[in-house]
Amino acid sequence: MVIYLAGEVDDELRLDELTPRQIVAALDKHVVGQQAAKRAVAIALRNRVRRQKLPPDMAADVMPKNIIMIGSTGVGKTEIARRLARMSNSPFLKVEASKFTEVGYVGRDVESMIRDLTEIAVEMTRAEKIDEIADKAELNVEERILDLLLPPPKSSLASGYFDFDEEEETPESAEVAQSAPRDENFQRTREKLRAQLRAGKLDNRIVEIEVREKSFPTIELAGPQGIEEMGINMKDMLGNMFQGRTKRRKMRVDEAMECLLQEEEERLIDMDIVARAAMERVESAGIIFLDEIDKIAGRESGGGPDVSREGVQRDILPIVEGTTVNTRYGMVRTDHILFIAAGAFHVSKPSDLIPELQGRFPIRVELESLTIEDFKRILTEPKNALIKQYQALLETEGVQLEFTPDAISAVAEFAAQVNEQTENIGARRLHTIMEKLLDEISFEGPDLEPKQQRLDAAYVNRMLAETVKDQDLSRYIL
Repeated sequence: MVIYLAGEVDDELRLDELTPRQIVAALDKHVVGQQAAKRAVAIALRNRVRRQKLPPDMAADVMPKNIIMIGSTGVGKTEIARRLARMSNSPFLKVEASKFTEVGYVGRDVESMIRDLTEIAVEMTRAEKIDEIADKAELNVEERILDLLLPPPKSSLASGYFDFDEEEETPESAEVAQSAPRDENFQRTREKLRAQLRAGKLDNRIVEIEVREKSFPTIELAGPQGIEEMGINMKDMLGNMFQGRTKRRKMRVDEAMECLLQEEEERLIDMDIVARAAMERVESAGIIFLDEIDKIAGRESGGGPDVSREGVQRDILPIVEGTTVNTRYGMVRTDHILFIAAGAFHVSKPSDLIPELQGRFPIRVELESLTIEDFKRILTEPKNALIKQYQALLETEGVQLEFTPDAISAVAEFAAQVNEQTENIGARRLHTIMEKLLDEISFEGPDLEPKQQRLDAAYVNRMLAETVKDQDLSRYIL
């Protein structure tokens, strides 16, 4: 399977041509530092490409090297995994390990993560198929709208110029069909209408179209595989019963085109092919980010009503080891899905996981805590850095926002200081700091004068110093 990159690096490069060094360079555009973690995921992604080039019998035995990322919140664990998935165009699911419960307790079962990942893959594959047939679908819808605005004459239907059997003969069409010159006039009129339609001049015209009814009763049943699974199956069954019913509705041309386009896309796309491709995509390229793995670390299984953390680990183990999960699209094997686990491990440590689960995560990388210098880089260096985002937002209202180097340093210092005094939430602290800093400018934005706003260290100190100094207030606000 050849997967093309979507805008992360050079458009002419394919995934199978990217070296680990180039993958790290692409990640550097969005995540500051954490080179060890980037190297680990780059190697894992490259090994996936290498495995596809092996003979099938050997490729089946090459298992992905799953990764555990160890680091406090806000240091870039999730962002690295998410950017990696976006770069490789892989189905990606982020799920918290703490949301699962062992069998017998109320909660989601671990197999639901595979079903959710399959749904994501189906949507991704369907969107790609829609892009492929978009031009054809739009052209078909355009013809249907033109037939509503100007029904084709009988002579054209008889000679095979048009293929719209549902159109009824009208007195106007019978009159047009009486002579060949009138057929030519009809064609010229149709092309004029087509030009007006494409220019949006006919959007307010009212047309009557037949639309399929999509609403149907919702029924939830609890079954062996859970409410969510049975609910989906019942919706499929009921959807097939109700989808054949149609009704006539009057609407504007632009609304009708949107409605007909959805119907046309459904007609042109074979969902069986989409489902098969999506399942293959999950099995060979899926990535699951298992967050908060440290919350279920521990081997105690004492009595009482509490859910055993070890029990949850044992339920997750078969999914990571490799098993077959029943989804609404068919059976999905999890052997070659890449699992990236992450956790702060402040209280527990990776060795507290059960040995079987530890063995399925052979690669462990520790992410570094962020320093003042890291905060400065996060504010300015990434492709869509935080300062660039605020500048772009305010520029929509004519406000030109400029940050001096000493202002950026002051923001970074305040963020580091608050992280030390309160909970350390990493780079997420910059969001709260920036919101507090730009509170007045954002509120006054449309009416702000002058439009040129230059923020220096003095302004930063004036807006933040008192809040940071007041411990109780900083805990509440920042």
